[in-house]
Amino acid sequence: MKTILVIGAGLSASTLIKYLLENSEIHEWKIRVGDYSKETAERKIKGHKNGEAFKFDIFNETQRDEEIKKSDIVVSMLPASMHYMVAERCIKHKKNMVTASYVSKEINAMADDIEKNGIIILNEIGVDPGIDHMSAMQIIDRIKEQGGIITAFRSYTGGLISPRYDNNPWNYKFTWNPRNVVVAGQGPAAQIIVNGKYKYIPYHKLFTRVSRTEVLNYGEFEVYPNRDSLKYRKSYGLENIPTMIRGTMRRPGFSKAWNAFVQLGATDDSYTLDNSEHMSYREFINTFLKYVPDETVEEKICKYLGIEEDSGVMYKLRWLGVFKDTKIGLKEATPAQILQKILEEKWKFTEEDRDMIVMQHIFEYTLNNQSYEIVSSMVYEGEDSINTAMSATVGLPVGIAVKMILTGKITEKGVQIPVNKSIYEPVLEELKKYKVEFIEEKKEIN
Repeated sequence: MKTILVIGAGLSASTLIKYLLENSEIHEWKIRVGDYSKETAERKIKGHKNGEAFKFDIFNETQRDEEIKKSDIVVSMLPASMHYMVAERCIKHKKNMVTASYVSKEINAMADDIEKNGIIILNEIGVDPGIDHMSAMQIIDRIKEQGGIITAFRSYTGGLISPRYDNNPWNYKFTWNPRNVVVAGQGPAAQIIVNGKYKYIPYHKLFTRVSRTEVLNYGEFEVYPNRDSLKYRKSYGLENIPTMIRGTMRRPGFSKAWNAFVQLGATDDSYTLDNSEHMSYREFINTFLKYVPDETVEEKICKYLGIEEDSGVMYKLRWLGVFKDTKIGLKEATPAQILQKILEEKWKFTEEDRDMIVMQHIFEYTLNNQSYEIVSSMVYEGEDSINTAMSATVGLPVGIAVKMILTGKITEKGVQIPVNKSIYEPVLEELKKYKVEFIEEKKEIN
């Protein structure tokens, strides 16, 4: 019996663990799930005879070493910054590893040792990154095999609330890590290329540079650019492509309202506010505005942002309760932490809610002196508040990849992402069984 070690039993691990347990009998697997909360791991195992839950502390070097040593393959569902600690021991004990996260600089630095030890560390095999890579490469390879030349590639993904449960003016709820939503887009300027021209979009302008698209029968969405749309040109074999944009999808109006927080400075995570635990939400917003004693906070913010009090942006802000006298209650908190607390109260994903993942690729290419456009779209809605769309689209590809490595279907070694046909074709094919599939629309461009 082979042992699969899953480290981390958070929300995104639910479907993964379920998949591995469902496949454990036919493949004779033991699924050991370690989490800092043993109770959380036990809830995911649900008493399955091939499952075992235990308390795991990634910072306990002895435990980390022993658990990885006695496993046959390791799945890290930890925060991305911790994967390298797992990878170090996987190299030491020659154990294969799978993760849904981006390849980190620490993992890249280990690339030679990983290959020398004859193991694979397969990264970016979740949803975004993951399903986006695989579904895009399937079409890219097909176009190239036909002799086509790709001139533009746009790829968008969003984790959103299902329309049936969309009941707030932001058309948004937290379906994954709230902190990542609050600080999204910060750091280096977003990079895109349009008609051969490089464009750099700094954070303070990011949410003003939106585009729009329609997806199947789900209506209109807006898209803001990811931080680096160009890093995958080489991986995708699109080094000389004139236009390439990767972006995040939201419902129309979200970015304009979110930009209010960006312009205020409320998403800043670099400093703390004195006396923040005694400050009210209203006082928090007022800290970013001029001292004008005869004007209300609402009047000042409207002047600062150049909007009207009856605007859609102000309606969204009022709905969040940012002008109320509710106490923050967080000691020495950063603006981003305070904003996250406010948002978590109103964007909470409840047991009754259902989420969805929306993904769309748009290709423009020429073939036999004719220009074409392919729009490839996928929408996947979650089953319930545990088996969410996010959990499924992250966990299923990870689980399928683990199965393929253990059964010898994946033979690559070294640091890998799923852009090879030998990986993406069988993964995408099995995903169809779970209704994770794309609909393509093709047309000629005059």
